Amino acid sequence: MMYDKRLIVFDWDGTLMDSIGRIVSSMQNTARHIGLPVPTDVAVRDIIGLSLEPAIEKLFGVLNPVELDGFLVQYRDEYVDLNPTPSPLFNDAKAVLSQLSDSGLQLAVATGKARRGLQRVWSESETEHYFVASRCASETRGKPDPQMLYEIMGELNAHQEETVMVGDSVHDMKMAIAAGVHPVGVSFGVHNAERLREAGAALVVDSLTELSDRLIKERP
Repeated sequence: MMYDKRLIVFDWDGTLMDSIGRIVSSMQNTARHIGLPVPTDVAVRDIIGLSLEPAIEKLFGVLNPVELDGFLVQYRDEYVDLNPTPSPLFNDAKAVLSQLSDSGLQLAVATGKARRGLQRVWSESETEHYFVASRCASETRGKPDPQMLYEIMGELNAHQEETVMVGDSVHDMKMAIAAGVHPVGVSFGVHNAERLREAGAALVVDSLTELSDRLIKERP
């Protein structure tokens, strides 16, 4: 049952923000600049949701410290300043966040972004006020480790059975299952509905509006 939930934890990239294209092209452009083999779109999409350093290792292997530092600096410059690919919120994201918050549900974010990155997109999208808690991969263990969810639930005194994790990747679903919370996938992000269900999603929605309907309108 979805109507008995009170804490909804969202992934960010590919779930609330349409940033996949920017992440993919930024990673590929950085590889070109550094002189590494350019990964395919599919390969980059598969690492979205992980924290940056494990994602880099999965794509390129273990880099030496100088190479890694250079990659991190170039990628952040590429993503923040150099890449013209737009990364807007999904069309219904703001309305859905407002509806869920107004209904009395608590909203949080668990993301592979660093804190500085999350604060930047919160400021740009004017959405920070919707969320009562957040954890970033730069602050604790990254997905699919459940630590982010444990910390958020502990901060808000929320129980596993009343918590939902909403995400677009298999990493989100695996984290949710490891934490014992309700895993909900969105089909418009990095992984399709079939892969999300294979990773354990109890429900896959095709829009954030559908998620809101399930959480609010189905209440008795």
